[in-house]
Amino acid sequence: MNTKIAAIQMVSAPSVEANLASAGRLIAQAAARGAQLAALPEYFCIMGMKDTDKVDVREPLGDGPIQRFLSHTAKQHGIWIVGGSVPLACADPRKVRNSSLVYDAQGKLVARYDKIHLFGFQMGEEQYQESRTIEAGDTPVSIDTPFGRLGLSICYDLRFPELYRAMKGVDIILAPSAFTETTGRAHWETLLRARAIENLAYVAAPAQGGLHPNGRETHGDTMIVDPWGVVLDRLPRGEGVVMAQVNPQRMRALRGSLPALTHRTIG
Repeated sequence: MNTKIAAIQMVSAPSVEANLASAGRLIAQAAARGAQLAALPEYFCIMGMKDTDKVDVREPLGDGPIQRFLSHTAKQHGIWIVGGSVPLACADPRKVRNSSLVYDAQGKLVARYDKIHLFGFQMGEEQYQESRTIEAGDTPVSIDTPFGRLGLSICYDLRFPELYRAMKGVDIILAPSAFTETTGRAHWETLLRARAIENLAYVAAPAQGGLHPNGRETHGDTMIVDPWGVVLDRLPRGEGVVMAQVNPQRMRALRGSLPALTHRTIG
């Protein structure tokens, strides 16, 4: 049976309360259009004026306004929600785990993935070093759902295809992101389509997309890609909802025609 999924694009700001209000409005739009699963971007709940702002609003697993919002909103609309990334507490008080949380239609937390690959980049005056405020995860996560097997990843993970191979037969890859405009313009679409093609899976990539109050510019171009690498829907910039149908029959047919996943001899 086909499933409608939604990837939500935001331009998040420093206020958690304001961001949650925007996310709630966009999820409601997706639900009204028939989405059974809606995914939010990385840092949907906070894009601070400085990197340490996310540490100040970190939450223990299972408690806090961000997690309560995700649980309540999933239950309210009766849909699955992927909270692209939430700052969760870790052993180091100066850092967070950058965690993707999945809630089912009853508002129950059913999966957590901690971002494994931490972004480091320097080109001219533009530089980022996530390891200063984020503690890396170490475990790939995938989960069986009514829509197929979901594989969880976050942003910079896209550059490491071995992560997705470790997910063992994933049907829908989630890639919530906040790509910089510099790297996004050069690589974003190529990486998303490659991950879809090589895994013969759908890819849903909700992104941050615009100029943020802290001066950072994110690339946007939220999209959903099918297993053949076809972009089904996209939003170049600004907040909004991208939607597409996941068709398991088409995916099975493509995997039957091109059984690359069974031809692997390394790994």
